[in-house]
Amino acid sequence: MDNKFVFFAFNGNLMCFMHVLLNALDLEEKGKEARIVIEGESVKLIKELEESKNPLYLKAKAAGLITEICKACSNKLGVLEYNMTVGIPVTGEMTGHPPMEKYISEGYKVITL
Repeated sequence: MDNKFVFFAFNGNLMCFMHVLLNALDLEEKGKEARIVIEGESVKLIKELEESKNPLYLKAKAAGLITEICKACSNKLGVLEYNMTVGIPVTGEMTGHPPMEKYISEGYKVITL
């Protein structure tokens, strides 16, 4: 469990999300396993990150670190259609939201930001 981490990013502040990306990339570069789940208000950041071609976001996306985007939050915040076009799974097995339990069952330590 000491080598597997999943960040559940809830905060819609771009600077906060940049720190999620930085930490996930850093963990991967240091031989740990990192994943990012985009939840809550952070689902609104995807369009900005895609259109600005943000290098940290694109690096994490290309490395497969961003595993899913919340379907319920994307729908509620009016970005579902766009988020479904970016090539990251939009999921919601837990009443529309990605569940933490599946990551815990796979040995990931959950970090929420």
